[in-house]
Amino acid sequence: MSSLNEYLRLHQRDNVLLALTELAEGKQIENTTSKQVIPAGHKVAATDIAEGQPIIKFGQLIGLASQPIKAGEHIHVHNCVFTSIKQSVQAGADYEKTLVVPESEQVTFQGIVRADGRIATRNMIAVMTTVNCSATVAKAIVDRMRQQVLRDYPNVDDIVAFTHPGGCGTSAKGENIELLRRTLGGFMNHPNVAGVLLLGLGCEVNQGSLLLDHAHLQQGPLLQYLTIQEAGGSRVAMEKGIQLLTPMLPIVNDVRRQTVSAKHITVGLQCGGSDGYSGITANPALGAAADLVVKNGGTAILSETPEIYGAEQLLIRRAASTEVADKLMSRIHWWEKYVAANGGSMDNNPSPGNKKGGLTTILEKSLGAVAKAGTTGLMGVYEYAERIDKHGFVFMDSPGNDPYSATGQVASGANVICFTTGRGSVYGCKPAPSLKLTTTSDLYNRMTEDMDIDCGVVLSGKMTVQQVGEQIFHEILAVASGKKTKSEEFGFGDNEFLPWSVGAVM
Repeated sequence: MSSLNEYLRLHQRDNVLLALTELAEGKQIENTTSKQVIPAGHKVAATDIAEGQPIIKFGQLIGLASQPIKAGEHIHVHNCVFTSIKQSVQAGADYEKTLVVPESEQVTFQGIVRADGRIATRNMIAVMTTVNCSATVAKAIVDRMRQQVLRDYPNVDDIVAFTHPGGCGTSAKGENIELLRRTLGGFMNHPNVAGVLLLGLGCEVNQGSLLLDHAHLQQGPLLQYLTIQEAGGSRVAMEKGIQLLTPMLPIVNDVRRQTVSAKHITVGLQCGGSDGYSGITANPALGAAADLVVKNGGTAILSETPEIYGAEQLLIRRAASTEVADKLMSRIHWWEKYVAANGGSMDNNPSPGNKKGGLTTILEKSLGAVAKAGTTGLMGVYEYAERIDKHGFVFMDSPGNDPYSATGQVASGANVICFTTGRGSVYGCKPAPSLKLTTTSDLYNRMTEDMDIDCGVVLSGKMTVQQVGEQIFHEILAVASGKKTKSEEFGFGDNEFLPWSVGAVM
């Protein structure tokens, strides 16, 4: 694309064009003129569209015209509405076995090899809370240790308090407590977490002993359990917590990075603050990078189930088996029932920020979001925070909200997060580093202290989607080797830990 391009047709079937810059009223557009100002990133009708007729973008249905639309008119929420679509899709119709590069030829990075053979990209100590009631003491412990002792252990990347609003006021059995325990267990078992202090109040539903059993963990030099009530109060628990953590520091510090295969990369694919450019720059570029991760033996995790809604057929066609396809559809059906039971609808998305950026319906947003998934076969579908046990491209069920979703991906084993944004989401995700990828060069230049890679160069024609994908892939390797992301330099990641809660609070 030339820098002089002012609009773009994404697919020959489309009856809309994408404005690459703001188009003035009366601007010549193909065989018509714009009838009003068209904001950058928004859609303009390429032809007359009758009321009730489909509106096509990416060669796919994104909605129906809610009124007659003239060629050159702005298409958005005022004249395009969501419609539920049910398509007959053959599972695995587009599946092709990925040709993985032989291990001797796979690209490498500098990882931390744990005693059990797992590979870490960061080296952290975690203070995990069983319940919200222990959050303040956990943060006090971490604040004190960061100020007084952490600087003496240069190989320890951080000590982090992972606090959350749950752990009590819920049933002792059932989906809600199981989700929390699975998430906490996933973080305690994560390769990037070398030492853990599990801190409880003492009387909560989410008892630490049960959590440890659930996570198949036992106390030892690098895993200690403490409750505030048994310790004798908040101040005593803080001092005791510091005493338990201090001996972990020299052990955790005694590491060095080694050359390991990229097959040990597990990247979580995220998008937030999406706009009209997400589906044509950052998301497909991240998809190209995901393909390179998979082809080098690694794993890429797509999530945010409500944000693939309407585009799930593209994933089903790539499923490695009918079982995989069926599991994905079962999660879609679960979400339909879940939002209906809570008085919502799957078309409640996009958000106000998404709409301002040019996205009109969930179908349009989903088609762009799925581009993050690249082109390789869908090898597995997992529950939220369930441990990923396959290599290749997989799907993990989660809400579309970024902190909930990324938290689940890290609990499942993601050791790097790649996060595309068009509006400017600022996000970190300890203990996994988070790379931020912008859809436009304007955003990258405006928020350069938060953003890692400018995918807007695709719009200017300076680089192709594939070239930017290769850039992202090499940055993933560099970050996995220890290079700090912008969010890490800024200190993000402590407060973004947010386990998904689905049950009633009592």
